[in-house]
Amino acid sequence: MATEQRPFHLVVFGASGFTGQFVTEEVAREQVDPERSSRLPWAVAGRSREKLQRVLEKAALKLGRPTLSSEVGIIICDIANPASLDEMAKQATVVLNCVGPYRFYGEPVIKACIENGASCIDISGEPQFLELMQLKYHEKAADKGVYIIGSSGFDSIPADLGVIYTRNKMNGTLTAVESFLTIHSGPEGLSIHDGTWKSAIYGFGDQSNLRKLRNASNLKPVPLVGPKLKRRWPISYCRELKGYSIPFMGSDVSVVRRTQRYLYENLEESPVQYAAYVTVGGITSVIKLMFAGLFFLFFVRFGIGRQLLIKFPWFFSFGYFSKQGPTQKQIDAASFTLTFFGQGYSQGTSADKNKPNIKICTQVKGPEAGYVATPIAMVQAALTLLSDASHLPKAGGVFTPGAAFSKTKLIDRLNKHGIEFSVISSSEV
Repeated sequence: MATEQRPFHLVVFGASGFTGQFVTEEVAREQVDPERSSRLPWAVAGRSREKLQRVLEKAALKLGRPTLSSEVGIIICDIANPASLDEMAKQATVVLNCVGPYRFYGEPVIKACIENGASCIDISGEPQFLELMQLKYHEKAADKGVYIIGSSGFDSIPADLGVIYTRNKMNGTLTAVESFLTIHSGPEGLSIHDGTWKSAIYGFGDQSNLRKLRNASNLKPVPLVGPKLKRRWPISYCRELKGYSIPFMGSDVSVVRRTQRYLYENLEESPVQYAAYVTVGGITSVIKLMFAGLFFLFFVRFGIGRQLLIKFPWFFSFGYFSKQGPTQKQIDAASFTLTFFGQGYSQGTSADKNKPNIKICTQVKGPEAGYVATPIAMVQAALTLLSDASHLPKAGGVFTPGAAFSKTKLIDRLNKHGIEFSVISSSEV
């Protein structure tokens, strides 16, 4: 990518926000990686110079880098000021957009990036935003030769690239995958910042518009290969993991399906069916989550209900979400495991009238999902854009992570940075 014409290879927009602070730290860490062969000029961007300066000072202290603040550019810009976004985009090769909820604040950044020739990566887990941006801006981005890649954090790089990894490791044709997310916490439990909670509230409150968007896109169905993947019950027992699970309500299914469509239509690869679940442990956890889910689904239907959900996240989420977010101890003690169970056909076996005869189990493991794994995934995706351009889709456009990075070394990069992909078992049935 044309980095030499712009002062900054990377610009972290929203660097003083809750997640943006962690992304800033991760870029600073990458800047001094001993394996780097060239310098990494970068900047932070946001509304307040003082807040951005404080974020850099905090990162400098944490990383033992007293000169960090003087090495990083500061760009003042505001989501409400399009001219300031244009100025930011003109200075960047890749913008890392950390300002959400994206349904409210994401589009002006994408527009500014495309118009000014910068690529953009975000960490949105909002299917309606992601799908609408692809519909509105794919051709414009392609004309400009820039890459707009959404959902490049924990939502949904582990799931999207995990399916691709599973397909690549199967000695045959992968036709269907179920994934099960397990979140591990330490003695102080889990906490998630309420920014994620707000995005979920607005998303569930606007489901009808997502359906309208999908109907309006008039996409042809992707063909089914092998038997149709059956949906599990809303609460089901996973024998392999010895625990109960519920459907995963994040963006993973939407993102993986869009990737599989792209790979089928553009690279003629066999499409993979996909379903996502999250493990919830024993029956006590199931009951607690059932009540939280019923509360949420009832209140999210009404304007006043949504206001209450936003105002009291800790109460309505039974302590899972808070305005303060997790403590450093909670972050340090947390991790995730995403387990994939795939099935398909051995080489030379037709999917017509035959049952799948190969099974495979793979895993993606990593540190705390929201504020450690997400910055790692986002920053490594951005660096892949900078350094692995020959293996990206030929023209620019709006892509899922899997569509953009399926032929790159991103999985290798993630493995080196603590998000590890591995095969657990593979067998013919």
